[in-house]
Amino acid sequence: MPENAISDPAAAQRLRRSFAAVRVAFTWFGVRKSLSAEQKAQAAEHFGAEGQYLSAAKKLLDTKHEAFQQVTALRSQIVSYWKAVTLPYPDPGIRLIRQDDIEAFNTRLTQFRSELDAAVANLDDHFGQLRSAAADRLGRLYNPADYPPTLRGLFAVDFDFPSVDAPEYLARLNPELYQQERRRISERFDEAVRLAEEAFVGEFSKLVSHLVERLTAGPDGERKVFRDSAVNNLREFFDRFKHLNVRSNADLDRLVETASQTLSGVDPHIVRNSNSLRQQVTTQLSAVQSVLDGMLVDQPRRRILRQGRGNNGAGGEGAAA
Repeated sequence: MPENAISDPAAAQRLRRSFAAVRVAFTWFGVRKSLSAEQKAQAAEHFGAEGQYLSAAKKLLDTKHEAFQQVTALRSQIVSYWKAVTLPYPDPGIRLIRQDDIEAFNTRLTQFRSELDAAVANLDDHFGQLRSAAADRLGRLYNPADYPPTLRGLFAVDFDFPSVDAPEYLARLNPELYQQERRRISERFDEAVRLAEEAFVGEFSKLVSHLVERLTAGPDGERKVFRDSAVNNLREFFDRFKHLNVRSNADLDRLVETASQTLSGVDPHIVRNSNSLRQQVTTQLSAVQSVLDGMLVDQPRRRILRQGRGNNGAGGEGAAA
């Protein structure tokens, strides 16, 4: 990011005071299975190849079946909700949630868990049908031993709120190691602030760019069609940013406020039919987009710097499978 957009060092402390770690993990039955060495050799022979150089797998279930898609759709909904109400954290499978959102999160994830259990029960009711279809489609590759007696319990979601602080007992056992761990965790939260900034800038830029593109007339001067969601998605972003923001970047705060004021009271229907309003919104948001583009250009350099910081390299994020 530009030099005048350096993160506020106090933001990491605000993050630690107001947020907690939340981890989401899935148990998920794998629907693909590698072919045996004998099966790969047979397949390779068909192509005149050597089995050891062939990688192949079989699909155990029809993932396009409605019952299966209901299960996978719930997983997507859970992950989307988890990410929407949290900020990224460098450790895989962990994100940061506002402490005053924990009760609502617990309620919603408990509901999701019940919905997933019901969807899996429905899928299990179709399991016999799915196995029969697989036997027809796989032919000699079908092996009954690949299939469990039931699918119940093989698709599940778990969540918890792990501690990301240095354990107090370590201070008694090894004070030096305890201080080392405190420094490591402090760096983790510095990294979390940077990850949050980058995530906000990336999403904000994408939403603004899309709206500007839709509002900009084509080469022939013809208006482009845009949906209400192009405006509503930005407004949802403003709300989420306001709720999760730890005020780490004053420039980003000002850009969000500028865009929010630009769209304040703007009716998408009126924008569709008013050239002057289209032009006004486009001009103001284009200025915002220009600054965001500069922020995005600098992000790859910052990621390289992070990866070169030894133990503090950013890990992946997302739900464990």
